[in-house]
Amino acid sequence: MTTAVSFLTSRNPADPTDVLVSIPSPGAFAVVDAVERARAAQAGWLTGGAAARSASLGAVAAAVEAAADELAALAVREVGKPLAEARAEVARTAEIWRYYAQAPYEPTGSVHEPAAGAGLLLSRRRPYGVAGLITPWNFPLAIPTWKAAPALAAGNAVVLKPAPEATACAQRLGEIVRQALPAGVFTVLPGGAGEGNALVSAADVVSFTGSTGAGQAVVRAATARGVPVQAEMGGLNAAVVLPDADIDRAAAHIAAAIAGFAGQKCTATSRVIAVGAAHAPLREALTEALRDLPVGDPADPTTVCGPLISEYARDQVAEAWHGLRATTGGTVPKGPGWYAAPTLVEQVPAGHRLLREEVFGPVAALLPADDLAHAVRITNAVPYGLVTSVHTADLDTALGGLDRIDTGMIRINAPSTGADFHLPFGGAKASGHGPREQGRAALEFYTSSRTYTLSPAKPM
Repeated sequence: MTTAVSFLTSRNPADPTDVLVSIPSPGAFAVVDAVERARAAQAGWLTGGAAARSASLGAVAAAVEAAADELAALAVREVGKPLAEARAEVARTAEIWRYYAQAPYEPTGSVHEPAAGAGLLLSRRRPYGVAGLITPWNFPLAIPTWKAAPALAAGNAVVLKPAPEATACAQRLGEIVRQALPAGVFTVLPGGAGEGNALVSAADVVSFTGSTGAGQAVVRAATARGVPVQAEMGGLNAAVVLPDADIDRAAAHIAAAIAGFAGQKCTATSRVIAVGAAHAPLREALTEALRDLPVGDPADPTTVCGPLISEYARDQVAEAWHGLRATTGGTVPKGPGWYAAPTLVEQVPAGHRLLREEVFGPVAALLPADDLAHAVRITNAVPYGLVTSVHTADLDTALGGLDRIDTGMIRINAPSTGADFHLPFGGAKASGHGPREQGRAALEFYTSSRTYTLSPAKPM
């Protein structure tokens, strides 16, 4: 009896006939073997010292920079990321490796006086062992990096399971990283749900980015095992525009956040909330900005909105706006590639899919609000809470009136998209579970705190 072998296939979304990768799925046992090899290598990686880990991560940063053109072209081809965004992602990837290359020298604990008597009390953070990382396709280089770099800096080994659609990018990143690290410390294990489940069942600490359903399953499985877990699971992000905002500037920011990379970012803007008198001018300016946004071949440096990742994704986006009134877009261009026009819809009925689910495409709903309090209620009236962008010239509003917004990040007079890798990243409600990613928060997530009591061997 022969067992059917499943294959992982990655296609160019701008030209689906272009197949980048087609390989057999490694299977769950291969994942467990990779974790065991990583666990054996981890001890030497930790005891090798801070200088060795720092030098290795710095070498990865330099190698990423040296391969920048190749990596950007690969991201364009495999996931349809517009060239300008792909170049920016590669640059950020190198910066993240360089940022965490200094982390091995950071303090890992503190010393305290005992409450009574002689001795010392110490707290110290130590790595868990093997970090199991499950990453999506939309940032095929940056997200694996902002998970792996802090985990490695803290002394863990890493096993990375990328999304099938980003297999080629992950494999190339893995080749670069492995050249700078000891054998077994960093492993890329391509695969689908089966391999992901196996990694969650074997790793010592788990970090996930992806869909809500998959993330919740990862959290349940890891929690049942008692291992630390964090999950970033998307958003249904709002842009709030007040009447005193620079409407044209706000429209440009919001258009880019709706349709940049075809809206395939967890931080993309899905709802545009126009407060009071801002509605009419924002409707006009945003409609024009979306209409003028360059759509097409992601390899063209001027392109802002490229293809969707798959035919299914394109069809889901088209289904989401079906039957709604569009001020612009609402069409699927003919020809090769999985494209959808940047779209703004209005008069969306309560309970509609666009107001309760993450569609992950270049479409947003325009919603009116009577005042700021009403806008905050609309913003919070969804299951997600990742990021909100607010456009206003009123500093009092920006500093005080927005504390009621229930999202992990608030960006003032800036697009909802974008993140600063040296600060915590994450959301509330269904957008995230567990500690934040990036910055020092990541170093804390990948380590556990231990408290030591040191008493004199002989009475003082």
